[in-house]
Amino acid sequence: MQKLLTATALTALIASSAVAQDITGFNIGILGGENAQDRLTNNECFRAYAEETLGVPVKLFAPADYDGVIQGLLGGTIDMAWLGPSAYAKVYLTDPEAVDVALVKTNLDGTFTYYSIGFARADSGIKSMDDMKGKVMSFNDPNSASGYLIPRVELPQQGYSIEPGEFFADVKFTGGHEQTIVAVANGTVDAGVTWADGQGNWEDGYNSGALRKASDAGLVDMNDLVEIWRSKPIPEGPIVLRRALPEEVKAKMIDLTMGLIEKDKECAYNIAAGETAGFSKIDHSFYETIVEVRRQQDGT
Repeated sequence: MQKLLTATALTALIASSAVAQDITGFNIGILGGENAQDRLTNNECFRAYAEETLGVPVKLFAPADYDGVIQGLLGGTIDMAWLGPSAYAKVYLTDPEAVDVALVKTNLDGTFTYYSIGFARADSGIKSMDDMKGKVMSFNDPNSASGYLIPRVELPQQGYSIEPGEFFADVKFTGGHEQTIVAVANGTVDAGVTWADGQGNWEDGYNSGALRKASDAGLVDMNDLVEIWRSKPIPEGPIVLRRALPEEVKAKMIDLTMGLIEKDKECAYNIAAGETAGFSKIDHSFYETIVEVRRQQDGT
């Protein structure tokens, strides 16, 4: 038995060393949504597993905005990231050879979609988007699908202009999902949008998403908020890997991520922003519609 264990350990060491010869380090980008320290803390377990898997130093990067991760992928300084669909569309439209779509977070019912959720304070008297006329609306980041791109398309189609002073008294960008949730909860703005899988209970912040993370962190009591709008289903954002990485490195990171929920359910919960059935393989074709919507909106 001792010989078997030694041989197994030696095989693992040799495999890690082979990967280490191809790369000297590995960098994981974390999109905005929470404050930087919370993002780093929640992803530390995955960073440690990646370092063990690859046999090289692995670092986490949590830029202030979405574009920091986007530019890192385009510039080759970030190797892996879980992007929102709009952020992925920007990467693809800028350089279609920069990254490979690898995986997608799976909801508990097996779907790969989520929603842009409009919400307000429960004591505000705002029950629907109609009640937002003449009030202050907030969005997250220009590169967020749920926090800007999708509402930017769907709200005007439903008769709600997002131009300041037309339907809303003013429109503001908060910089991220957590910032929007806090701004609404504090009454700094009248309503905002964020992302959620739309499954489970409102009181929990649904099963996964920014509301769930904010509720878990004690930033808000969901009973103090009310849903006032919901988008059509949005394709869940992809986990991408820099295309120039060695194939063995990409394969190891895909295997690690797909097996994470069995390996460490709490870690999977942390990086998936709540309950998940795990991560499944997906490809670029799932995002072609989002890419085209972004192309049209950006005029490219």
